[in-house]
Amino acid sequence: MIRQRTPFRVAAVQAAPVFLDRDATVARACDLIAEAARAGARLVVFPECFIPTYPFWVWFIPPYRTADLRALYAELLDNAVVVPGPVTERLGEAAREAGVHVVMGINEINVETSGTTLYNTLLFIDDTGRLLGKHRKLIPTAAERLVHGMGDGSTLGVYETPFGRLGGLICWEMYMPLARYALYGWGTEILVAPTWDRGEPWISTLRHTAKEGRVYVVGCCTAMHRNAIPDRYAFKQDFLPDVTWINPGDSAIVDPDGKFVVEPVRECETILYADLEPSRVTGPRFQLDVAGHYARPDIFELKIHCTPRPVLHVVDPKQEPPAKAVPTPVTPAEANGV
Repeated sequence: MIRQRTPFRVAAVQAAPVFLDRDATVARACDLIAEAARAGARLVVFPECFIPTYPFWVWFIPPYRTADLRALYAELLDNAVVVPGPVTERLGEAAREAGVHVVMGINEINVETSGTTLYNTLLFIDDTGRLLGKHRKLIPTAAERLVHGMGDGSTLGVYETPFGRLGGLICWEMYMPLARYALYGWGTEILVAPTWDRGEPWISTLRHTAKEGRVYVVGCCTAMHRNAIPDRYAFKQDFLPDVTWINPGDSAIVDPDGKFVVEPVRECETILYADLEPSRVTGPRFQLDVAGHYARPDIFELKIHCTPRPVLHVVDPKQEPPAKAVPTPVTPAEANGV
């Protein structure tokens, strides 16, 4: 792939989904992709679990309220995404029509086995509409484990694009030093960080990661007002009576020196834009390249297991050796001819 070492524009979409409505949220996402492209963006980043929503209710509803949690989980599952499938095809069409790369947060169905577990997943789509790959969050954080399964190393990676090497970590994966280092080692230049987190110290984490890896960091969060939740959901009245902004946002874009290109934006739905300069990645690595001259592989070693860890291993009976005959048990009397 030919690298274009010229400035390029990125967009961080700080918006709310159409709550628990996959098709309407996808339609909204496609409109936002087109809007960002008209503003000159070449990379458009969406928040964590944007389709059909981040399951924030796990932070409000007590875990013993299983009836409430089951009902919401069932609705979330009904509106979750199969990869690949109709949603990825529609997003690919939108990316191709707009001529942009897209990183999209989704709730993904584990169609490879039960079809009833969800993963917190990022989709990476290029400007031709091709699905480059996906990343499943390695560790759901605290209450998220009531909703999401754990990803494995097979979906951890970096993608070559015309404007640089693109990688992503989801929310508190940014607090996993070895996950960050893996992406640095693969040469990440633009690190997207879709999230539900906001405020301090999250914003400091975005800045630290940018400075540590000498990468651009695109922090992208949902801005969700209480009014975005339909009144038909009982938990809105039971557990959110005094909440105005369920999440204020705090999306931000940071340069490789750890300085804001776009400072955090709160309590509004908007698109953040920044023009990134590729030389701002390479220049600062003169002083610090943690996966290069600042590494000490003679002292520290990181092994990454990229083999999938499937639930089922189906063995072809034709490839199995023939079963050995098992002797029929006999009693001591029979053994002695009695």
